[in-house]
Amino acid sequence: MSVIMTLWSEGDPAGIERYAAENPQQMREIVDHAAEHGIIAHRFYGAEGQILVIDEWPDEQSFQEFFAHMQPQIQPIMEAAGITSEPRPVFWRKLDTGDDYGWGA
Repeated sequence: MSVIMTLWSEGDPAGIERYAAENPQQMREIVDHAAEHGIIAHRFYGAEGQILVIDEWPDEQSFQEFFAHMQPQIQPIMEAAGITSEPRPVFWRKLDTGDDYGWGA
């Protein structure tokens, strides 16, 4: 079963959007490499002074291998957002509770 990876940090969401608008090819290359490592889904979210990345991966190891491989390409995005601390990914497994709704439940 796949895992959800969340990565939260303090930073400027507009900085990520500016970087993405100015560097669409670099953003596409990162996503292409993520696909090679098995990513299922990916989104950036922002709130005042906060950035959240939510990914779905086949397993934790697939993300870890991707992130280690692409760290030099990911670093400029983090710098554009003003992130100064190392974000820590958290991996979530789906709980079997019998009350699933939506997302193809």
